[in-house]
Amino acid sequence: MARKKKELNRADELLDELMAEYPYPEDILGEQGLLRQLGQCLIEQALVGELHHHLNAEAESLEEPPSEGDSPHNSRNGYSKKTVQSEQGALELSIPRDRQETFEPVLVPKHQRRLSGLDEKILAMYAPGLSTRDISSILEREG
Repeated sequence: MARKKKELNRADELLDELMAEYPYPEDILGEQGLLRQLGQCLIEQALVGELHHHLNAEAESLEEPPSEGDSPHNSRNGYSKKTVQSEQGALELSIPRDRQETFEPVLVPKHQRRLSGLDEKILAMYAPGLSTRDISSILEREG
């Protein structure tokens, strides 16, 4: 029985286009490779989307616009840098801010320094008996 050819979607087309520029495995999987860049961009775009949703929800909850004496409505206020540990190593992220400091990111919460998944990986290595020194050296080599 013949296999059906997979139908390409937009994501597949974009990945093919990106991978054409990265001919070697280290260009994709290396320290500054495509996988790491895509992961960082995806996280940052999701955070921008979270802030957008937060600001829209705040604006909708206001029954009437603020008067001249009231504090201005909440809006974007640039970015702050944050380094988090991930399965791809340390990522320096640009976290969006709002003027009234009411935005609490869900994907990378305030004060969190590790992305989910890394803790599970550490526990999986610790459970069979690896020492903390061995785990530390493995994580340093990987990221």
